[in-house]
Amino acid sequence: MIKKYVNDLKKEFKGYGGKSLAKDAMAGLTVAAVALPLALAFGVSSGADAASGLITAIFAGLITGVLSGASYQISGPTGAMSAILLTLSAKYGMPGVMTAGFLSGVVLIIASLLKAGKLVSYIPSSVITGFTSGIAIVIALGQIDNFFGTASQGENAIAKLLSYGQLGFSPNWWAVAFGLAVIIIMVIYPKKWNSVVPSSLASLIIVLIANLIINPDGTLVAEVGEIPKKLITDSGLIKSGFDFSQISELIVPAFSIAILGMIESLLCGASAGKMKNERIDAQRELVAQGIGNMIIPMLGGVPSTAAIARTSVAIKSGGQTRMVSVFHSITLILSMFLLGGVMSRIPMSALAGVLMVTAWRMNEWDSIKQIFKRKVKSPISMFIVTMIATVVFDLTVAIVAGVVLAILLFIIKSSNLTVTVSDIDDRRLAGEGLTGDHSSIKVAYLSGPLFFGTQDAITEAISKESGFCEMIFSMRGVPSADDASIDELLNIYNEYKAKNIEIIFCGVQPGVKEMMKRVGFIDAVGRDHVLWDVIGALRWIEMRDKQQTEQALLKDGE
Repeated sequence: MIKKYVNDLKKEFKGYGGKSLAKDAMAGLTVAAVALPLALAFGVSSGADAASGLITAIFAGLITGVLSGASYQISGPTGAMSAILLTLSAKYGMPGVMTAGFLSGVVLIIASLLKAGKLVSYIPSSVITGFTSGIAIVIALGQIDNFFGTASQGENAIAKLLSYGQLGFSPNWWAVAFGLAVIIIMVIYPKKWNSVVPSSLASLIIVLIANLIINPDGTLVAEVGEIPKKLITDSGLIKSGFDFSQISELIVPAFSIAILGMIESLLCGASAGKMKNERIDAQRELVAQGIGNMIIPMLGGVPSTAAIARTSVAIKSGGQTRMVSVFHSITLILSMFLLGGVMSRIPMSALAGVLMVTAWRMNEWDSIKQIFKRKVKSPISMFIVTMIATVVFDLTVAIVAGVVLAILLFIIKSSNLTVTVSDIDDRRLAGEGLTGDHSSIKVAYLSGPLFFGTQDAITEAISKESGFCEMIFSMRGVPSADDASIDELLNIYNEYKAKNIEIIFCGVQPGVKEMMKRVGFIDAVGRDHVLWDVIGALRWIEMRDKQQTEQALLKDGE
């Protein structure tokens, strides 16, 4: 992996000069303009503070971005991650968040060594879309307090929402005004201006200026508060130490963080890779995310993951190499030390407004419309179940619920066995040399897997037929069979044999035939009753009838 990383770096920076450096620097500045308000907002929304969000963005850019499995990935705090961390911080506090973040880094490195990144490709798109929409709802619900300037209690967004019934709901209308102002500006902001100043940054600047004029003493609304001018905060594991007392309880949350980091980073890499025509090294990306999430909590940042919004901005801004991520981090460091005092006066409701618009835009609206437009029950069910599970429970439960539902729906759909019984069409036998009377012969065409859940379909279909002396089971459409279903076939054979009705099996697939041999089916019915196709079965019947006729004539002659 290290050798490949070095080779990739040589290829990436081949011919790198002043022109490429200038492009990377400008792209880095642009990405930082997008990342700054989001870093502040996601830091606060994760249960930490704005400083933690900045530290996360800075070191994710410097560590994860440099080690990344692709030249274009920009990592940092994200909305999806903050939704998980908000619940975690409410239950275990910041020491628990930092410890779980560190453990998630270890899990990601182990996942890389096990090449678990491939598992992401097995998650249905409807599950991913439902999960994203669920996260968007959690983010929006989690910002109600900040947006309205109210207070609630509870370990998750739903619990906090319900707590208003006991605590009451008395909005701070100045906070609401600032939050609404941000939302309105971001909604009506001309798209062409985004390439110069992102709407989120522009709206925060406008509201910040308004707050400084209207609220000079900072008493009207809750503000971000002091942003320390240091890159290691007091909540970092270096200073606070690991929360060993709750380590066993933090293992499951750590897995949730790691799973989210893996899903978001690899999906971001796959999507952005198409934009830049560069394939991501999934194994190395997980190592980079793992190392980043082990170091960042040591410094006081929250767990990070690759962010599609910032990554796409980096590519569209002309970024050439992973230096874009470095320049973006340098810009954020300068912002922290030079603008920290100003940023501390940003109203919390303004950040809430940014997050609410971000949550709305997180939804993959085109995919959602397509899911419901097609009116196919399976993807609709997966989307709804995953979305609800994300809101009510957490990421791990949501993903497991969505995937399990997908598997069950696939099994139900794939396990459908169709049995079609028809008469012999003599017109289709022309040129086959068959001259016998086929009026008393029927063919049962089986299509689908044969197992304990479908075997009754055969019995049910045959029981509806009458007036036949031979039945041919055409099994070319049966890809697999278990021992229970083959036992049922043997029961059918013996039942009709007792009625002097011949049952012949043809077109048996190799795997099914092997199972028939293993359970003794072929020995029981006789090898002459398991033939290649319907034509062969009809020839066998004619030959048998001919032999029986000759034997009868010989007997009469005697």
